[in-house]
Amino acid sequence: MHPMLNTAIKAARAAGKVISQGSHNLDRLTVKSKRENDFVSEIDQKAEQVIITTLLDAYPSHSILAEESGTSGTAADAEYRWVIDPLDGTTNFLHDFPQFCVSIALLHRDKLDQAVIYDPVRNDLYTASRGGGAFLNDRRIRVGKRDKLQDALIGTGFPYRDFTHLDAYTGMFRDLVQKTSGLRRPGSAALDLAWLAAGRTDGFFEIGLNPWDIAAGCLLVIEAGGLVSDFAGEENYLQSGNIVAGSPKVFVQLLQAIGPHVTPALRG
Repeated sequence: MHPMLNTAIKAARAAGKVISQGSHNLDRLTVKSKRENDFVSEIDQKAEQVIITTLLDAYPSHSILAEESGTSGTAADAEYRWVIDPLDGTTNFLHDFPQFCVSIALLHRDKLDQAVIYDPVRNDLYTASRGGGAFLNDRRIRVGKRDKLQDALIGTGFPYRDFTHLDAYTGMFRDLVQKTSGLRRPGSAALDLAWLAAGRTDGFFEIGLNPWDIAAGCLLVIEAGGLVSDFAGEENYLQSGNIVAGSPKVFVQLLQAIGPHVTPALRG
């Protein structure tokens, strides 16, 4: 196993421990609203600090892009950059709704290189290294084999903070409800992508995500044999935050199905 992946696993498990302990004291947590419908708890911040300390102790020259603390490390243009979401699915966590995770990705010269997603509720560890395949608890995983959109189970996330593209999204949703075997919205984009990599869903789409929500999950999907793009079918998903992913055949049909609803603003 790649030594940097090993360090990321250590960091993710340490953060998972912080989250699990916090889940026993939900009524005593300090919670702040970052923006409308967007919450951060002291657990997010503690988990993030544990991750950053673990990574920078091992690799002091690396830079960090983290949800709660922004960019840190030696240089913003460092060759290696860690992209971290210490608790993806905070709203779920605060409601004791058991769908949240730790997401850690490593970019090497702006390319996805290593990925860890840790689900502390189920003690599931998803890992991937570029060119090395994707794994769940050391077992190789592959995207699903379904090849028709009508048979596919599709993950998504509803707009919850920025409602600029709500009409476009509801158009996509309306069409896909009729063209698939079901849509699911569990509430953690990182875990949604990990589940897609493991074949539990066949596709995923969402508007306006952040790099830390999707970086690790995208590498998992790619290494599990799936495809990932932005709404224009290009590789600009980390920058735009608009993402379509799926097993190869479902991906093509999913991209086609949302196409009529993609506005010029979403294509860029």
